[in-house]
Amino acid sequence: MTVGEALQAAMSFQSLGLDPALLKAVQRLGYTSPTQVQAQGIPAILAGRDVIGSARTGSGKTAAFLLPIIQRLTKHPARKTRVLILSPTRELAVQTETMLKDLAGGTGIRGKAVYGGVGMHLQERALRDGVDIVTATPGRLLDHIRRNHADFRDLQVLVLDEADRMLDMGFLPDVRQIVSTLPKKRQTLLFSATIPREVEQLARQIMQEPFRVTAGLQDQPPESIRHTVYPVQEHLKTGLLIELLRRGGIKSALVFTRTKWRANRLAQSLFDAGIRAGLIHGGRTQSQREAALEGFRSGREAVLVATDVAARGLDIFGITHVVNYDVPPSATDYIHRVGRTARVEATGDAVTLVAPHEENDLRGIGRDLGHRFVGETVSGFDYNSAPPPRSSHRPEQSREARSPRDMGWTRRRHPFRRGQHGSKRARRGSESRSRGPRGSRFGANH
Repeated sequence: MTVGEALQAAMSFQSLGLDPALLKAVQRLGYTSPTQVQAQGIPAILAGRDVIGSARTGSGKTAAFLLPIIQRLTKHPARKTRVLILSPTRELAVQTETMLKDLAGGTGIRGKAVYGGVGMHLQERALRDGVDIVTATPGRLLDHIRRNHADFRDLQVLVLDEADRMLDMGFLPDVRQIVSTLPKKRQTLLFSATIPREVEQLARQIMQEPFRVTAGLQDQPPESIRHTVYPVQEHLKTGLLIELLRRGGIKSALVFTRTKWRANRLAQSLFDAGIRAGLIHGGRTQSQREAALEGFRSGREAVLVATDVAARGLDIFGITHVVNYDVPPSATDYIHRVGRTARVEATGDAVTLVAPHEENDLRGIGRDLGHRFVGETVSGFDYNSAPPPRSSHRPEQSREARSPRDMGWTRRRHPFRRGQHGSKRARRGSESRSRGPRGSRFGANH
């Protein structure tokens, strides 16, 4: 079957040519049908083609390259490193390693995540002994290569995951150095939400007649996301967020702030309100970041507070809500943030809290996206509370208190109703700081 014929036939995972063991793994993980990037990419990768995939986080791209790679390795077992996956962040490297374990269970295929912020010894031993698949950040891997810890003479496949993020973070020179040490005869796969000029140049230099996969528009958020905007005074943002979390319906919320300082302050305020929240930003240690991510993934903490930089590459299935505590600086950042909900076949909610000084920024995002955001209010919430005394070291806004009606937004009153467990959850939150309430379901205007 040619690549084109396989693409036409790709209506189910069975039609993609995957082995029975992988089909069982896919079924176990709850995937019912391939996403667009999987349907297009898996047959091409199985055919040995170099592939450029334009796919955002949440499109199923990780499984799109892991499934055919695992199948290829199981047919010819060897105790050598045959696949290298470069990732822009340690979080993404670990997430890829975790998905590899889920998909390759029982096949004998082994992987190792290699990243900075932790000791090198265990990583060195894995690289020297040989593992089938290495997922690595460029900087740490380059350290190992310079110390002669890594042997890539038998490498068969190179994957560059989220190449545009590696460009943004200044990793392309490191990537070029790493590629120069690899066998020239190999399969190369490149996945990126966008393909800027520098990434296109890199692809031309290291790839051979790549097959191109495009998974949907890259300048729009997924259609399965509901967008809700709450105009609110700056000093009331935290109180409104707590109110939303306590009203029942939010299973997991990723909350974005624009600075580390604001992330710290918000996480502390949530904790003081009895809501357990994880926290990740550039000032946290690796162990703190991993503990926060694990708590969020496992459901022990329903909220994860993050900055944009720390959340790059964050790919956690099942996030029901993304909350823009601070309005993102651009439409591109808005897309990257909210794309972490509505993963694969799910729906999700994007909630934005907008203060008066952020109104123009949000309107600009709406114009760029061709979307008219409609402001809403939360019934029963006191929008007229006076602001606290101004801090001498961190001014945020005008002290004048205005209701959402005074802020110039078109709005629809949004009547929340407590779910049958809402009050119980709220009581739990006040009784113990170790268990926070789960929160609200959001309505939306489109």
